[in-house]
Amino acid sequence: MLSPVSNQARHAGEKLHHFHGGLHLRNNKEISCEQAIQRTPLAPRLFIPLLQQAGAEAHAVVEPGQQVLKGELIGHSAGPMPAFVHASTSGMVTAIARHAMTHPSGLEGMCVVLKPDGRDRWTAPTQAENWQTADPVDLNTRIAAGGIVGLGGAAFSTSRKIEAARQCGVHTLILNGAECEPYISCDEMLMREQPDRIIAGARILQRACGAEKVIIAIEDQMGEVFAKLQTAIGAAACDHIRVVKVSKIYPEGGEKQLIQVLTGLEVPATGRPTDLGLLCHNVATAAATADAVIEGRPLIERIVTVTGNGVRNPRNLRALLGTPISALVEQCGGYTPDAARLILGGPMMGYALPSDANPVVKAANCILVLSHDDIRPLQPEMPCIRCGECAHVCPANLLPQQLHWQVCHELLDDAAEYGLRDCIECGCCDYVCPSHIPLLEWFRHGKSELGSLLLGRDKAAAAGARHAAREARLEQNRRQHQQHLSDKKAALTDQGEKKHRIAAAVERAQEKSARPAQTDKPPGTTGTKDR
Repeated sequence: MLSPVSNQARHAGEKLHHFHGGLHLRNNKEISCEQAIQRTPLAPRLFIPLLQQAGAEAHAVVEPGQQVLKGELIGHSAGPMPAFVHASTSGMVTAIARHAMTHPSGLEGMCVVLKPDGRDRWTAPTQAENWQTADPVDLNTRIAAGGIVGLGGAAFSTSRKIEAARQCGVHTLILNGAECEPYISCDEMLMREQPDRIIAGARILQRACGAEKVIIAIEDQMGEVFAKLQTAIGAAACDHIRVVKVSKIYPEGGEKQLIQVLTGLEVPATGRPTDLGLLCHNVATAAATADAVIEGRPLIERIVTVTGNGVRNPRNLRALLGTPISALVEQCGGYTPDAARLILGGPMMGYALPSDANPVVKAANCILVLSHDDIRPLQPEMPCIRCGECAHVCPANLLPQQLHWQVCHELLDDAAEYGLRDCIECGCCDYVCPSHIPLLEWFRHGKSELGSLLLGRDKAAAAGARHAAREARLEQNRRQHQQHLSDKKAALTDQGEKKHRIAAAVERAQEKSARPAQTDKPPGTTGTKDR
């Protein structure tokens, strides 16, 4: 018999719920949805980072001067979250060097610098003969080899999520098409123009993870998208796939918030959606999965929204990974005279880029160019007045004002107890704070410090365990040595006693042999008999 939680999760999408907090924001998506998706021309150089997913950086498997084909593996790393990086086009590897890698850290990383030859020659694709009858494990292996990661921004390994879902047992696959962040419209345009790819990818992901049904969640204002997806579902004759419209409220596109809206259940603070029998993927991830499994094409390109009042002709572009962002901006007519700031992602959760020389990566869903009028003047930070507005809008149901005080006073253990690690960094608290406190920056700093603290404790605990093990080994060796000495001493003692007994016996024998012979006759008698 199913538990109440499991039973409620199985009815995902049948009744919509609400999550705590959130903001109603102007979406500003229309300006980038007026034109069809256009492909970006080849750039003179592609800078392909070897770190394009959550986890460790891949290792280059090519060398400078080597000719590569489109889709050829150029970077790979094994481990719990294997990374696969492929050549975006054919050409020559000119260098493997450090370059800006378009990462929130702002740091440089190892990149494969590729000079395209203009011929765009593909390596031989490896296609699944019939994915509908293929073994789910084989499908997941194909997904991993295609370098598929979450294209909603987290870039977590898709195959790793599928593997975990199969081990836990999931009944519902959720495809997230709710682009709640303002300005971003790449997923909406993908669903408009290529709904068949999304449905095919949904079916492949469903088979790979073992789910019983699929829910595609979109915003209620996406009427055209709803119609296109319904037509694609009908054409594929998939009665186990449903499209559900959810209300437009930020950050409803967050994984945990979307699950709460569809099920009324909260993902445990230290748990995952699989604990509820759910698996969540982005719609663009589903499309990329279809490319990798059906056509044998790895993830080498993605749709990027280039928008904002700082660019002349906002639109969505299909760009090869490694293409400099400057090439995308140029294709959109270049910057306007009042362009002021370049952001990767949306205005709420995105981060500023130092240069448009940064390349397009798997997690790059939007290039936002803000004008001077869009940027709120920097206000002096004032003391917290404990108004509670930040707690009112927090979608994770936290107490930002309390977390801020704890992080400021370096009470990181207390902050952890109050849920600092549950902060999804949506920026809602920043948006409403009347004291202009950069709460999001404080929380990111606090999470980093907390991570360092916990890592230090783990290292100290590991060092303590190693020291204890060493002391135990030394003590064991000491006891063994003492036992050896005791045994040796005992053996020498036994040997000495034995020698002493032998010497005493010899001495007694010598004394006995040295004594004169004695008779039993009385004195005065002779030894002859009288005649």
